[in-house]
Amino acid sequence: VSLLQAAGKNNSNLLEITEADLKEQFVRGDGPGGQATNKTNNCVVLKHIPSGIVVKCHQTRSVEKNRKIAREILQQKVDLFYKGEDSDVFKEKKALEKKKQEKKRRTKENLERKKQLKEMQELDKK
Repeated sequence: VSLLQAAGKNNSNLLEITEADLKEQFVRGDGPGGQATNKTNNCVVLKHIPSGIVVKCHQTRSVEKNRKIAREILQQKVDLFYKGEDSDVFKEKKALEKKKQEKKRRTKENLERKKQLKEMQELDKK
């Protein structure tokens, strides 16, 4: 479920999450960033208690932005968990995959046409 990291989408049709169902922690993030990362607890870990889904967000240096992004991601994951294939998140993911496959197919066809054209031009020269 890697495409669910697209925070900022329209969340109007997703399941609502109450704050009582969440457990929130602030921990030190990891990765590049040196002292700014190693000394500040700006990584947000959210756990949705009823489903057991855990989200860790350390996309920005701001705790408030990370809290907001983590909630959006968690809401999408919980929606997918409970609705399954009926979820808007799932449908959007499938549509993106289909679009990607179509683009890949068209690119392959274009390369094949170019290859044939080049072969025909070489035969004409001989």
